Amino acid sequence: MKITYLGHAALSIEVGDKHIIVDPFISPNELAKDIDINALKADYILITHAHQDHIVDVEAIVKNTGAKIVSNYEIVTHYGAKGIEGHPMNHGGSWQFDFGKLTYTNAIHTSSFPDGSYGGQPGGFILETDEGNLYIAGDTALTMDMKLIPMQCKIDLAILPIGDNFTMGVESAIHASDFIECNNIMGYHYDTFGYIVIDHEEAIKAFEEKGKGLILLGIGEDLIF
Repeated sequence: MKITYLGHAALSIEVGDKHIIVDPFISPNELAKDIDINALKADYILITHAHQDHIVDVEAIVKNTGAKIVSNYEIVTHYGAKGIEGHPMNHGGSWQFDFGKLTYTNAIHTSSFPDGSYGGQPGGFILETDEGNLYIAGDTALTMDMKLIPMQCKIDLAILPIGDNFTMGVESAIHASDFIECNNIMGYHYDTFGYIVIDHEEAIKAFEEKGKGLILLGIGEDLIF
């Protein structure tokens, strides 16, 4: 499995011959100015919730690639009205896709489209594949629901928000890693706006002091596991 960080909470994931984009907020992000959305490959787009900083490039990527959207019922219905194909899910539900088993998990946040319309309840994803198991938390607070995740499967890598203010910060993310029983953490949802700028060295040190590893990829950088 190869994960490419596209800035903010946007990811590109390659599993076998399938390409997955998560929460594409790229073109307005000055930090991601070197990422060309027209060059991205996508068979699927996973959307955790409807906020603008997670969906702004969805329609452009679908137009370029024909990707299918996977998200909650309300988000899939929203894009379905625009003629975009999608697979609706809801919390606790799983589905076996051609890239692996996907489960839509609880998240504590809000979710509305840029026009203020209802975007369903926010969530995250567990991706179980032959190449490893990945937890993408989405925008969320620390929640006891995370303790249920290792009852379903062993997580090999967890992608957690660490920017604080709108989501968990570093301290809460460390507790989250305990809850999900995974010490291999990739941070995301940080630095994009003034409210969520972090000290990278201090964040890495805080994880190391608890015997954990925090990966902070550069935008456009890959992680293979």
